[in-house]
Amino acid sequence: MTKQVTVSARIDAELRRKLKELGIRPSEVIKKALEREVEERLKLQLYRKVERASKIIRRVGRDAWIKAIRESRDGR
Repeated sequence: MTKQVTVSARIDAELRRKLKELGIRPSEVIKKALEREVEERLKLQLYRKVERASKIIRRVGRDAWIKAIRESRDGR
């Protein structure tokens, strides 16, 4: 079982009333929103890393990459 922690948020009393009226559980909504946000931020972080890596790869040049791949296959 994973360890869980409690996160709280302050909301307007009117919003709380509407949530209760509609049968919406704030904890579920908050959890899903946080999961989506984390996923989006991880994607953005990965995208930035790929962008940096692609700049480095472009500087090396196509012929150098082909040569390195062929040498690694030949075991040189």
